[in-house]
Amino acid sequence: MGAKGEIPTHPHDVTSLCDDGARLYATALRTGRIGRVDVQSAPCLMEFALLHPDPDDANWLRPVPPSTALGQLLHPLEKEIQDRRLLTVQLSDAFEPFLALSAQTSATTHAITVLEGINRINATLDLAAAECQVEVLTIQPGGGRREDILEQGLERGKPLVDRGVSMRTLYQHTVRHSQGTLAYAERMAEAKVEIRTLEELVDRLFIFDRSVAFIPVSDDQEIALELRHPALVNYLAQVFEQFWQRAVPLLEPVSYDPTPAGISGVQRSIAKLLVEGYVDEAIARRLGMNVRTCRAHIAKLAAALGSGSRAQLGYLIARSNILDA
Repeated sequence: MGAKGEIPTHPHDVTSLCDDGARLYATALRTGRIGRVDVQSAPCLMEFALLHPDPDDANWLRPVPPSTALGQLLHPLEKEIQDRRLLTVQLSDAFEPFLALSAQTSATTHAITVLEGINRINATLDLAAAECQVEVLTIQPGGGRREDILEQGLERGKPLVDRGVSMRTLYQHTVRHSQGTLAYAERMAEAKVEIRTLEELVDRLFIFDRSVAFIPVSDDQEIALELRHPALVNYLAQVFEQFWQRAVPLLEPVSYDPTPAGISGVQRSIAKLLVEGYVDEAIARRLGMNVRTCRAHIAKLAAALGSGSRAQLGYLIARSNILDA
């Protein structure tokens, strides 16, 4: 309820006049006026200035002619359109000398573009997705995704799916334990979307129609490269295909090489990286898991081999048959 003297409002705009408003406005136009008490069910008529008080009798309202009301409503829109057109001309004039210079440069100048800032990166990815007509290839290392990241992926992927674009995505095995990622895969399953997983992957990669690719530059994902050089994009597409052939479809079980009793396939992979000299943080990053999970696996590996220290663990791994399996 509004304060005293305020005109109550209806939850609609003038382009979708309510039934009472349309009926009472038509009545007022036919009769020339309408009682103020009769329009209490349609306060929108006063809000949109379709009625005004009768100067001779405050108990009556007179209709504003439709042509007058329409002109009043269209005026700000027409002004905005004129302002936008003027801005378009001004922008074109401002960039005309730069466009002329750009036309004189070689097309290879734009083969590699540095994108800085997450907003610009996302905007450029969205544009590439909007222009994509045939195929999207993506590599997404790491473990399960946050809900907001998955929702962003759904929003970007749905228009592609609706256009019949095929999508292939590579994740790491650790996403198999992420309910959010599995739910995302299930929602995309009916479309031309395939998901496979590998234990280890290169860094993040997007390829659209094999004509443009995106790779990260910094760990914080605030800087990326947009690549349009045909040879570079083709090379990255071949890298993707090699990973794809080795990967396992998400809904199929992963088969690890046989290992001694009490040691899992994941722990065997960790053992291999330990022997190669990787620290816990690097191992976790390469296998797409958090450091706490990685250390828990290392502790189980140490217990299975009977190791009492980190140095002894390396020695026991080296002399065991874990890495020869």
